[in-house]
Amino acid sequence: MKSVLLSVFTVIGAFVNAQNYVHQVIVLNEGYYDYSSAQILEPVTIGSYNPTTQSYTQVNMLADMRFASDAIIVGDVYFVAADTKIFKFDLNTHQLLATVDCPGVRNLAYADGKIIATRGEYLVTFDSYLHVYNASDLTLINAFTTANGPQWATQNLVVDGNTVYVAVNNAYEWGNEKGIIGKLDLSNMTYGNEIDLGADGKNPDNMVISEGYIYTVNNKDWSGSSVSKVALDGSLNSTVNIAAASTGCGTSALRDGKIVYQLSLATTLNEFDVVAMNNVGPLAGFDLNYYELAQDPVNGYLYTSETDYFSYGNVYIYDNSNGLLHDFAVGVSPGTIVFDVRSMAGIDEMAEEAVIYPNPAVSQINVVTKEGARLIVSDLSGKDVHSVALAEGQNTVSIDQLNAGTYFFKVLYPDGKVSTKKINKI
Repeated sequence: MKSVLLSVFTVIGAFVNAQNYVHQVIVLNEGYYDYSSAQILEPVTIGSYNPTTQSYTQVNMLADMRFASDAIIVGDVYFVAADTKIFKFDLNTHQLLATVDCPGVRNLAYADGKIIATRGEYLVTFDSYLHVYNASDLTLINAFTTANGPQWATQNLVVDGNTVYVAVNNAYEWGNEKGIIGKLDLSNMTYGNEIDLGADGKNPDNMVISEGYIYTVNNKDWSGSSVSKVALDGSLNSTVNIAAASTGCGTSALRDGKIVYQLSLATTLNEFDVVAMNNVGPLAGFDLNYYELAQDPVNGYLYTSETDYFSYGNVYIYDNSNGLLHDFAVGVSPGTIVFDVRSMAGIDEMAEEAVIYPNPAVSQINVVTKEGARLIVSDLSGKDVHSVALAEGQNTVSIDQLNAGTYFFKVLYPDGKVSTKKINKI
């Protein structure tokens, strides 16, 4: 995730015209649990990657969780599904806001002020595979039983208005995998109208929604894989086999209207045309065995992860032409990557002469000016604690020397004008 700013006019024009930018990327590292010894050898961790500074920081550790399975961002908070709990964190400070017990939690979705959670675990039978929580405090609203909800383990979720589509795969009962999409109606809190994907559509591992259709990438009985296409209006339900091997755990994503996926143990990425419903060949530029794939919704970059599942994890970022932009080390098994997309309107422009971001900041601050100036940082008592000369254009200023807290960032111009912005250093 590299970006090159050509000139001050390019930078300021981007702030004026662009709608959104990626403030940070949240990486959920699943850790390593040794089932033979029943010990957590590498804990679940959460990291934040700053695309502007290309810096990665671990922001949380879930020490008692055996694994993690999903993360979603909702406004100024994010939710994490891990082993037996759902966690709610502040997106800016990463402080824990709430938790709720949910053994076997798998994936999460948000709709209408509610968090929807799927459930499933190997060799464990639950009386409920679908929960709905209040997003504000994580109190349980409804636990659908196997009598009025899914009868088997559930996985992915996609949302269309007040309807939540639920992938029912029963993937933890070997030889009895299911291929079902159920519909949860949040307006009246009912579940039903299940769609059977057929014999070749069993074990949907990933599910995405695009242009009025739901697409699932299915691992069948782990000996093959397929893609199913289901119209939201019920006019289409078709499945196409893509390989005589499974696609692994989550190694697929929607990228520019096509599904990119990787087969288990492979080192190439394939592309599937969802309109023609056929493979269009492997993609050049990819030569690793990936664990997670996710597309940056603003820039179109493809984020990928690599791991050996017990000792390391890396993230690789590719541009729209599949060129490698950047890579960085993270925790073990980086299995979920989500993007904190914010509006440019949230970036303050000071007296139309300067732009300062991000806020809050971790280790660096960016200052864009139309002319040379000086940046002076003072604490809340008014004492100056840092000063640096600014050049015309973009300046990246280190604030590592500042303690966590609130500061005033003052830009002093040659004509005597002063612009001030309050910044939180975390």
